[in-house]
Amino acid sequence: MNRRYFLGTLLSLASAPVLAKKIYERPRQLSFHHLHTEERISVVYRIGDRYQRGALQQLNHFFRDFRTSETVAMDPQLFDLLYDVKTHLGDPDARFDVLSAYRSQTTNSMLRRSSRGVAKNSLHLTGQAIDVRFPDLSIRHIRDAAVTLGQGGVGYYPRSNFVHLDTGEVRCWGA
Repeated sequence: MNRRYFLGTLLSLASAPVLAKKIYERPRQLSFHHLHTEERISVVYRIGDRYQRGALQQLNHFFRDFRTSETVAMDPQLFDLLYDVKTHLGDPDARFDVLSAYRSQTTNSMLRRSSRGVAKNSLHLTGQAIDVRFPDLSIRHIRDAAVTLGQGGVGYYPRSNFVHLDTGEVRCWGA
């Protein structure tokens, strides 16, 4: 082994933790358009392993039950799942269209009376679920990415044109 090779190897090993830390601390940004309220938001919700408290508060308000204005602390892992889905699809700037996120018990009960597909103990009630799509991409791609990631529940609703994602047990349903 020559001296140049040895020094080059030593330098690359010494700088690896610094480079890894820079990559690890990359800000995680999410953008949403709520189809019922017409509100839009784009926030950096996490930098490295630190969730950004102010951003989480903004997201909790954004994902409120739009029928009752009630809020809940959304599960930050749901945001990680959404970030991982859009990254897996190769579009880090993607904007999600949101159909439903947090639901109050009142809203969930009302929806159960009008639809068979609403669970009595839905994870929407605890801020652990969201129904989304992309404006310019088939929901099949979102479903496939989420199933591949294996990070929670994935429901596929092609007739209603959305995908349900949650941070519960790993499972999938729909066509």
